[in-house]
Amino acid sequence: MSPKKRAYSLGLDFGTNSVRALIVDTATGKEISTAVVNYPSGEAGILLDPKDPNLARQNPADYVESMTKAIRQAVNKARKAQKGFTADQIIGIGVDTTGSTPLPVDKNGLPLAFHDEFKKNLNAQAWLWKDHTAFAEAQEITELAAKEHPEYLVKCGGVYSSEWFFSKILHCLRVDPKVFEAAYTWVECVDFIPALITGTLAPDKIKRSRCAAGHKAMFNEEWGGLPAKEFLSQLDPKLGELRDRLYDKTYTSDQVAGYLTKSWAKAFGLKPRIPVAVGAFDAHLGAVGAGVAPGKFVKIIGTSTCDICVWPNDKPLADIPGLCGIVDGSVLPGYFGLEAGQSAVGDIFNWFVNHIQPGGPRKGSHEELTKKAATLLPGESGLLALDWNNGNRTILVDQRLAGLLLGQTLHTRPEEIYLALIESTAFGALTIIKRFQEYGVEINEVINCGGIAEKNPLVMQIYADVFGLEMKIARSSQTCALGAAMAGAVVAGKAAGGYDRFEEAQAAMCGVKPNTFKPRPEYHQVYQELYRLYRELHDAFGTKQWSGNLYHVMKDLLNIRDRQLEKARQLSQSKRKKK
Repeated sequence: MSPKKRAYSLGLDFGTNSVRALIVDTATGKEISTAVVNYPSGEAGILLDPKDPNLARQNPADYVESMTKAIRQAVNKARKAQKGFTADQIIGIGVDTTGSTPLPVDKNGLPLAFHDEFKKNLNAQAWLWKDHTAFAEAQEITELAAKEHPEYLVKCGGVYSSEWFFSKILHCLRVDPKVFEAAYTWVECVDFIPALITGTLAPDKIKRSRCAAGHKAMFNEEWGGLPAKEFLSQLDPKLGELRDRLYDKTYTSDQVAGYLTKSWAKAFGLKPRIPVAVGAFDAHLGAVGAGVAPGKFVKIIGTSTCDICVWPNDKPLADIPGLCGIVDGSVLPGYFGLEAGQSAVGDIFNWFVNHIQPGGPRKGSHEELTKKAATLLPGESGLLALDWNNGNRTILVDQRLAGLLLGQTLHTRPEEIYLALIESTAFGALTIIKRFQEYGVEINEVINCGGIAEKNPLVMQIYADVFGLEMKIARSSQTCALGAAMAGAVVAGKAAGGYDRFEEAQAAMCGVKPNTFKPRPEYHQVYQELYRLYRELHDAFGTKQWSGNLYHVMKDLLNIRDRQLEKARQLSQSKRKKK
């Protein structure tokens, strides 16, 4: 293909701390250039309240400023990296964001935070996905739905979360009526960005994401879209009134949200009228960028994790309790998108290194702890942990849970704790996989992506050993932005150099790395023993239904420890003899 005929797509990935712009060759998936710009406000882009550890907000002005810089930087880099590249060759734009990250807006669709009156009001900002201030409202919504409309809950795992749309809005109404009254409506960040750059910000013009609405706002066409006005009014009459100012229709990411306006095209250094895809959440388009398909389970591993798989929408699928949602078309059109995940993974490792600081900055670094932890056998430390330092997203859906470390002695070393924390996240992930399998969802292949999957082989090897499955790594190190770029290529269409379907784009634009991590049978056997103990702790502390006696847990851990220590001693002697 000659340079003149080349076509490129732009993916915009709005993360927790920054925005990434990625320019991709639509024919091959080659990533021509990328640029990352951090959000300038708050702490690493997050607005916090020292008096409330549950609060996490963002300044929507950061999205605009950082997006503009990132696109211009990516275009400039592409000119240098690819001979013959011009910005006019970009045929489509896709957008992914965190979620649920709703923001209150005025009648014109502009965030209240853009108004002088509300600039410094945290409740008028974007309510970041990891904000848990609405835990009481989430429980209230869950209890009412269980009583009045249980169908609302079966598609989102049986429990409504404090991370989600209506919980946050209801909490705002309770704690800051002034902001609630000033807001004409609420818009997810994933809908705000495409609407902003296409000039369709007016609330009645915004094309709302099926992904966001289905997974976080209980939208389902089976009951007419969003929860009924009567239901919302029982929570608060004003929430019922807001229902009339929300939306009745949603769209998948193969649909055009609008076309890049002249003013935004000039700001970005692009041509106007580029089609912009309807947005989706970062993990969902990250799964697309990793090659998700039936039987392929995608794990996006970062500060938290999101697990995504798909199931043909013409095949039977049970309602699976504990999931973050089962939504038709949320990942790939024609398939149910199934979402799960863990509220903290990388955040747990960072907590131990940055806050506990074992051994000081040098000896207690991730690199040093990983190096030492890699020499340990499973169970050798006698430790077992629960991965709930930021609550449990799946399968318990309970943000009022906390972490646990069991089995410490006066001889416990930092690397042993570090390994136990890694193992705990693996056990939590296996619990999610087993829940999918229990309800008939086939998982034959695990594809991992994200910073930890890329940079920490120990984590990947432990996951392989715990799951008993081969761990593959997505070829791209930025699958969310790549998936967004694929959405841009799909809305551009085949005639423009893109594709008509996501499956076609995936076949051409994504893949996995040649190196994989295979389970070690002897390690897997020990981890099966440890996992049984993990599940007892999981059910004992995380469910009301559990009954039993935990007396044996410490004793079993010590027995496994003693056995593995002897094995480690024998291995050490064998190595010395060989030398």
